[in-house]
Amino acid sequence: MSGQFTLLKQRRFAPFFVTQFFGAFNDNLFKNALIVLLTFQAAQWTAMKPELLANLAAGIFILPFFLFSATAGQLADKYDKARLARLVKVLEMVIMGVAAAGFFLHSLAWLLTALFLLGCHSTLFGPVKYAILPQHLKTDELVGGNALIEAGTFVAILLGTLTGGLLAGTVEHPAWIAAGGFAVALAGYLASWGIPAAPPPAPELAVNLNPLSETWRNIRFARQNRAVFLSILGISWFWLYGALFLAQFPAYVKNVLGGGETMVTVLLAVFSVGVGAGSLLCEKMSGKKVEIGLVPFGSIGLTLFGLDLYFASPVGLAGLTPQPLAVLLTTPAIWRVLFDLLMLGVFGGFFIVPLYALVQTRSEESHRARIIAANNIVNALFMVIGALAAAGLLELGLSIPALFGVAALINAAVAIYIYSLVPEFLLRFIAWLLVKATYRLRCEGLENIPEEGAAVLVPNHPSFVDAVILMGAVRRPIRFVMDHQVFKTPLLGFIFRHGHAIPIAPAKEDPAMMEQAFATISQALQDGHLIGIFPEGGVTRDGELQTFRPGISRILAADPVPVIPMALRGLWGSFFSRIEGRAMKHPFRRGFFSPIELCVGPPIAPADATPAALQARVAELRGERK
Repeated sequence: MSGQFTLLKQRRFAPFFVTQFFGAFNDNLFKNALIVLLTFQAAQWTAMKPELLANLAAGIFILPFFLFSATAGQLADKYDKARLARLVKVLEMVIMGVAAAGFFLHSLAWLLTALFLLGCHSTLFGPVKYAILPQHLKTDELVGGNALIEAGTFVAILLGTLTGGLLAGTVEHPAWIAAGGFAVALAGYLASWGIPAAPPPAPELAVNLNPLSETWRNIRFARQNRAVFLSILGISWFWLYGALFLAQFPAYVKNVLGGGETMVTVLLAVFSVGVGAGSLLCEKMSGKKVEIGLVPFGSIGLTLFGLDLYFASPVGLAGLTPQPLAVLLTTPAIWRVLFDLLMLGVFGGFFIVPLYALVQTRSEESHRARIIAANNIVNALFMVIGALAAAGLLELGLSIPALFGVAALINAAVAIYIYSLVPEFLLRFIAWLLVKATYRLRCEGLENIPEEGAAVLVPNHPSFVDAVILMGAVRRPIRFVMDHQVFKTPLLGFIFRHGHAIPIAPAKEDPAMMEQAFATISQALQDGHLIGIFPEGGVTRDGELQTFRPGISRILAADPVPVIPMALRGLWGSFFSRIEGRAMKHPFRRGFFSPIELCVGPPIAPADATPAALQARVAELRGERK
């Protein structure tokens, strides 16, 4: 994980990271301090019940996300994001002044106004937070950068929550809370001056101040890219799911675990550490690329450990008085609960980091901040819906552990629905899992594959799993041209059918299918897709390159696009190769995790991409290692 941590030493990332860390810290410091004060000293401020005040405060903080996210997205696309970050920090210092006035005047209205303005602060910073990363980071740094941001945010939330509660219970005058918040805001402002310039992608944009029409327009922008919009829905579902669990911690500790405030802090800390660890592990597990195959992996863990939390929740621990933390930690059931929460956080990191990176890389640059603003709006909407649904189910008599179990089952249903709409997520997971479980893959030259636009990928064909390995290694979806017999294979057939592979048959066997295949290839290239074709026509029987067939010439004659030569090394002699005449004869003949390589060469112009020239280039890339 050393790669991503080096970003913390670089000016293009570190000042921004510190700025956003202090912002998240301050939001939670003030919010939690205010909720603690209103809970334990409600009579000094208002006649409303503490429970109502706590929910009112939460609603006031989230309201600006609905009202101003659309405007915030426009501002981040129109103006320099580094400058906007500094202006937001100035606003944060002013807000702490408003909070100080509220404490001195003993005015609940002023304090709630400050809380509303802090929500505005977070709303304005949200699009800047995620839209600035692709401007300052390389493509292979985006996963690591997002991982650090997510880990830092959860640590900041934890520390801010703890600090806010501590200040609320110890300072002589609550105005010291605002003073502490001002100091944090000042530190964030000073850090923001180190953020490099981030020029706006749409400086000519005319800002629409109507939140309703602009909100709908932003959502329409996001929906233009199906994968991006469904990623937004996935991110929003995670925040609903996570917020539902976090909101129940106090009552869960009191009524199920039999603990006190310290135990609530322990649960929050364990969950936050889990999210941070999962986020940071994403770069290691994905090989520094946007690996959406981790998303289904994350959703599986969120479901399994959510269900186990239901089964692990003890019965009969809660009594009339809270048990000390030391006593609770001697109970085995408590350790199982803590483990489930830790793993929920870890798999939550696996789930959310690739989705944020996908939104950043696949959204149009000129609309990126507005698409992220749409994401923030949908996030807020989902969290409100989740809170209302949880309150309704609890009111109907559902226990908190049962609520966790129901949420986990719904999570499974949501995941299945999303993956049925976008099979790419599930296919990437299957390919990623098969490759990780069988080989140690090293890639070279992946930057030669264009980020967008049509191209034909031309690899050698040493084994029956070559296409799966390429699916797991290449960031973009590939439409492979496959022999129609492969579609009859149970697992591989499922992968290639749902990956929109193109079946083809020899002209002497089925001339109609062959013509249809070339027509489909042509249309796919015109639509800007990557086409993968194995010009040898079949898996090699002796480990050597077979003569490249002329089908590639027919493809390029109809659609002259760049050709990317590729070479797989180390697969000859594996379980899936024909080294002894028949593949899949001796399991584990090469042992576990045998090393293989993928080498990608620079694009070749269509006019130069003759079968003989391509064969020579692929042979050169492969070298002596078969």
